[in-house]
Amino acid sequence: MSKAAYFHPLLRVVHWAMALMIVAMLFIGVGMVSTVSELHAFLYSLHKPLGVAILLLVILRVYLRLRYKTPSLPAHLPGFQVALAHLSHWLLYLLMVAQPLVGWAMLSAAGYPVTLGAGITLPALVAKNIELYAMLRPLHTWLALLLFVTVVLHLTAALFHALLLRDGVFSSMTGYKGRG
Repeated sequence: MSKAAYFHPLLRVVHWAMALMIVAMLFIGVGMVSTVSELHAFLYSLHKPLGVAILLLVILRVYLRLRYKTPSLPAHLPGFQVALAHLSHWLLYLLMVAQPLVGWAMLSAAGYPVTLGAGITLPALVAKNIELYAMLRPLHTWLALLLFVTVVLHLTAALFHALLLRDGVFSSMTGYKGRG
């Protein structure tokens, strides 16, 4: 299979939509746990459906990633950087799947329904179990922190390729055929 010069347009749309959603989700999550005002209920009502949307989009994204050819990394990159790039991408995928599933399981273990609005309630992933909830609650927080760090590293690498190396890595995801 030959490599593409740019990511498929569907992959680019899903990537950038998810990027915005994940950044919003990280801010919503921080805001949600740091307030007891009426804003808490509003943020909480956004948090659950956004988490489910991210989960569905990451499933679509993995499918698209496997379905369409992807660009190769530049030949000038040292092997360890190529390995780190692949590792960080799969870590992002893993976290984008794990985080909403752990959140869903956490709420299920606490006995809280995952409601998405418009009368849609998801089935519980696990039975009510306060001990399991006590394990999942900090795990959800730690996964959020790991996701935040991984997103920041991903953004840093993207900007490094866009602004300093100008080697086409960034433009392969933007579709912009300019200088990288």
